Amino acid sequence: MADPPIHNIYNYLAQVVKRELKLGLQKENSLMLSSDVFNRTKLIGPELSLPTYSTLIGIVLSWGFLINWIIVQYVDSTFVFENTPSLIFCLLYFASCFYGVYLFNKSTDPAISFIGYNFVVIPFGLVVDIVIGAYAPGTVMQAIQTTAIMTFIMMALGSLVPQFFRGIYALISLSLLSVVIAELILMFFFGQQVGVIDWIVALIFCGYIGYDWGRALAIPRTVDNAIDSAAAIYMDIINLFLRILRILGSSKR
Repeated sequence: MADPPIHNIYNYLAQVVKRELKLGLQKENSLMLSSDVFNRTKLIGPELSLPTYSTLIGIVLSWGFLINWIIVQYVDSTFVFENTPSLIFCLLYFASCFYGVYLFNKSTDPAISFIGYNFVVIPFGLVVDIVIGAYAPGTVMQAIQTTAIMTFIMMALGSLVPQFFRGIYALISLSLLSVVIAELILMFFFGQQVGVIDWIVALIFCGYIGYDWGRALAIPRTVDNAIDSAAAIYMDIINLFLRILRILGSSKR
């Protein structure tokens, strides 16, 4: 069974959103995504205890996954995709994701940040629904379990050795950009898919999970920062899940 074309499109779109978010966090004059979310030092609002803060990040992540599950169960995303011109679909995807990123990056109001988070979660969920329809339920469940295990491990490492992830951040960011370019060239000019790229991208997003979790713990522990951090980690996890899904799907063909 061949990978559905939307899987390749999604990998590109999701990685572009993630890469642009990372660049926006680092560039002070970025037009749309400039933010100091992970560089914040000023406490705005009550400070939470570490257990409460970490739990809140988990709750926000769980909300995103719940919305994804509802979409998978009750929304005919394939019908939406097949009856929407590809260009329009991509434009709407980008518009929703970038608007959501803009909201939760710029706002210090938890309610606004949460709305922005949902503007990212919903389009991600629609395309995840289309992608997983091409795989056996057992493969999808195995991918979910593997992603959960890897996420837990990387979060633990991000807590224990955050300096390691800060040290490799430039490497994984450059690697992601390089892989996106290489994959696009192979996909659109040569019609090829290279399996090793999935392994590389999976490793890159493992690194992002550890890095983002470590950064989330280093900034003031407020409700808004918990939501913003969860949004970044959510995108890491979804990207990791999709790559693991394709790796497992390819191995069973």
